[in-house]
Amino acid sequence: MRLVFAGTPETALPSLRALLGSPRHEVAAVVTRPDAQSGRGRRVHSSPVADLAESEGIEVLRPAKAGDPEFLDRLRAIDPDCCPVVAYGAMLPQRALDVPRFGWINLHFSLLPAWRGAAPVQHAVLHGDAITGAATFQIVKELDAGPVYGVVTEEIRPADTSGELLARLAEAGAGLLLATLDGVEDGKLEARPQPPGEGVSYAAKLDVTDARVDWTAPAMRVDRLVRACTPAPGAWARFRGQRVKLGPVTPVPAAADAVPGAATPAPGEIVATKNVVLVGTASHPVRLGDVQPEGKRQMTAGEWARGARIAPGDRFD
Repeated sequence: MRLVFAGTPETALPSLRALLGSPRHEVAAVVTRPDAQSGRGRRVHSSPVADLAESEGIEVLRPAKAGDPEFLDRLRAIDPDCCPVVAYGAMLPQRALDVPRFGWINLHFSLLPAWRGAAPVQHAVLHGDAITGAATFQIVKELDAGPVYGVVTEEIRPADTSGELLARLAEAGAGLLLATLDGVEDGKLEARPQPPGEGVSYAAKLDVTDARVDWTAPAMRVDRLVRACTPAPGAWARFRGQRVKLGPVTPVPAAADAVPGAATPAPGEIVATKNVVLVGTASHPVRLGDVQPEGKRQMTAGEWARGARIAPGDRFD
């Protein structure tokens, strides 16, 4: 099939590579988000999908909106049979959906109809799901509600961050997307409607406000929040009025298990030794991993505690 691939971040690269390596399909162009500022210097960078496409000599389309007349005219001129989509990051109007004869087929990182929306992997980790996966479906006007072609499942490991889980799903999902396009071309694969209203949940984007740790929550909740927000938007807490970014934490059954003789700290209270830093929660403590104080490099919790001169009774704000 003649394809126009839509995607933007690194998560989309395994799928794009799989399609480029397929003898059955031709990637005629890619659609990606416009170049944007990123990094400390706020330099303008093209997307990872654009970089890969350009390195392969493939045309790159960067519409500000997928409904722009110039973009739609070019899409019609390319005349794709199908438009596979992985993490494109923008809504597609019906005028665009109507162009390819096999429509737009999206690879979504959840087991639909669970976790429709922008942050399915983060919410799966945050809510303690045991199993997640990826699904290919036909894009329709309603958000992530189109009929499903196929799924793959993936176990969520106890220490998984959203970044680690997403990386595995991106690789597994690439194979699923390729198999879906093969089946659609062969006429052997039929999409099945999602159950109406049954098992539907939504995964709104997590922002910096959502990522602040609430130490009055149980340790399990703190652990899930930090892992769900790693690497982005990054879990954090305030100490002495400054923000401290937190890497994954480890719940411990009791303070004395990590710091002999230590009493259970109150929620937000910090207990520090040379190598171990505990913080109290509503249940048992958590042991901090890597931390990054505001304006400084990432470091171990022990390094941070020594530099900050943690004293008995110190706590996160």
